[in-house]
Amino acid sequence: MIAKDLVAASSKPLILSILSEGESYGYAIIQRVRELSEGRLEWTDGMLYPVLHRLERDGLIASEWREGDTGHERKYYRLSQQGHKACKVERAQWLSVHNTLSRLWKIKPVST
Repeated sequence: MIAKDLVAASSKPLILSILSEGESYGYAIIQRVRELSEGRLEWTDGMLYPVLHRLERDGLIASEWREGDTGHERKYYRLSQQGHKACKVERAQWLSVHNTLSRLWKIKPVST
């Protein structure tokens, strides 16, 4: 199990990165995180939606209610221009942390 503080710290870059692939809705974001982490990160609605609301309030994402594939209304999220820029910044910062830890742990660093 991954520590809660690390899960919380990684939520913003994960959401921005997922939305950089294209628009999505809450449940699909949760499923994508589970898939990418091979089940190691288990997000809940109660964890995801406050972060989505904060990112929207900060102007990094925008949302729109639309009818989903099942015919029910879903709130779809997408990156704003500011969100695309923030995603690049987050990526650079996280790669710096990753590469530093990789050097300490003698793992080949990832190129930026």
